[in-house]
Amino acid sequence: MSKIIDKGDDPMNKVGLLKNLHKASRGNFFSTEIPKATKEDEKKIEEWVGELESEGKIKLRECIQREYSVYLHGIIKYASE
Repeated sequence: MSKIIDKGDDPMNKVGLLKNLHKASRGNFFSTEIPKATKEDEKKIEEWVGELESEGKIKLRECIQREYSVYLHGIIKYASE
């Protein structure tokens, strides 16, 4: 279920991050590791995750800061139409 995103797939914004979470999902659960190069990358990822949570698109269960990556685990919320 866990997917490691290549640096070539590095999300450049929160829409890219959401797309990568959809790719790394099984059902509506996701688990992924996103490589980071700098502390600034880490802060951007945290900011985007916070925005996606506040918009009700995801529910984050776990966010682990590792030396060279950020591990995210949670649930993708689907809107009923």
